[in-house]
Amino acid sequence: MRVSCRVNGEQREADGVWPGESLLYLLRERLGLPGAKNACEQGECGSCTVYLDGLPVCACLVAGGQAQGREVVAVEGLTGPDGGLDRVQHAFLQAGAVQCGFCTPGLIVAVHDLLARVSTPTDADIREALAGNLCRCTGYEKIMDAVRSAAAMPPSTAAACPASRPGGPR
Repeated sequence: MRVSCRVNGEQREADGVWPGESLLYLLRERLGLPGAKNACEQGECGSCTVYLDGLPVCACLVAGGQAQGREVVAVEGLTGPDGGLDRVQHAFLQAGAVQCGFCTPGLIVAVHDLLARVSTPTDADIREALAGNLCRCTGYEKIMDAVRSAAAMPPSTAAACPASRPGGPR
């Protein structure tokens, strides 16, 4: 089957999608967007979290065909005002909340969603928002620091960070 959907603001199509194929597979293998990670394939780890019509979902649990005619935003589509990193990505880098990076895309989407709903989250809000995301490297404290830092930044702050600008140091 052919799936046509809007991904990260662009209309995209994929041919030959089979009925049991996940949205995660569609994004990674058919559309070349490797940001969402394939870890548990059971919706337990959060590494594949993307937005589907504005709601965060585990892409491993959504059939690829369900994206037909819908809006998908993966971590690659979350950018700052200048096209560089957004404030959440910037805060994760600054706080050292990125280690192996496998869980990071799902965490970024989850935090982005949290801050869209709650501008000044409490630690309890942060923990609840991140409850569906597993990290084996960080111990979560640096992630908590990053979320607190991102919440304290105006959305345009990341544009001032050299690592946030396209072509800037990474």
